[in-house]
Amino acid sequence: MSTDWRSEIERSGYYPGLVIDAVATALGGETADAFVVHHEATFDPAMEMRRHITVLLLTPTRLIVCHTDEHAPAEDGGRPHASTTTDAIQIGNIQSVALTRVVSDPANYVAGTMPSEVVLSISLNVNWGAIAHIDLEPASCADESCDLDHGYTGAITAEPLTLRVSQTADGPEPVATMVNFANVLSEATTR
Repeated sequence: MSTDWRSEIERSGYYPGLVIDAVATALGGETADAFVVHHEATFDPAMEMRRHITVLLLTPTRLIVCHTDEHAPAEDGGRPHASTTTDAIQIGNIQSVALTRVVSDPANYVAGTMPSEVVLSISLNVNWGAIAHIDLEPASCADESCDLDHGYTGAITAEPLTLRVSQTADGPEPVATMVNFANVLSEATTR
């Protein structure tokens, strides 16, 4: 398992100078106890490939999240551009760390065998990012004969940060790295 987040970003080949600069700025003087570099290609509705990278670094005090997206060139034939967002989250704001392990042939599973894929979901006590679920319902009062409009009541639930890797698509090392990161992050939330 690699111990150098910079070399992993360079190995991804996805705008390494831009991503390393963004991560280093957010990291400041701290060091990373664990990290994940997740490079992924997706297809938009026009069936054009778009790449993005997410880098997670755990420091003694924070979870650093860096996400870089590639955007299509402007309609006038310009060059593509990228946007990079970094977020530094205090460890105390992590609500839960969930790791889903997918194993083939579970009846013959041997302890310590690496799963075929893993999904890491991190939920925070604070709303972050741009995605949240809003559940609304009509408000009511205790008077059963009341026919007044009491407005609405509801809750806003933040969308968790979720990353998935598989041995088939990514290889065994990224799966092992994700499992290790989830374990170290989970342990950090007990401090």
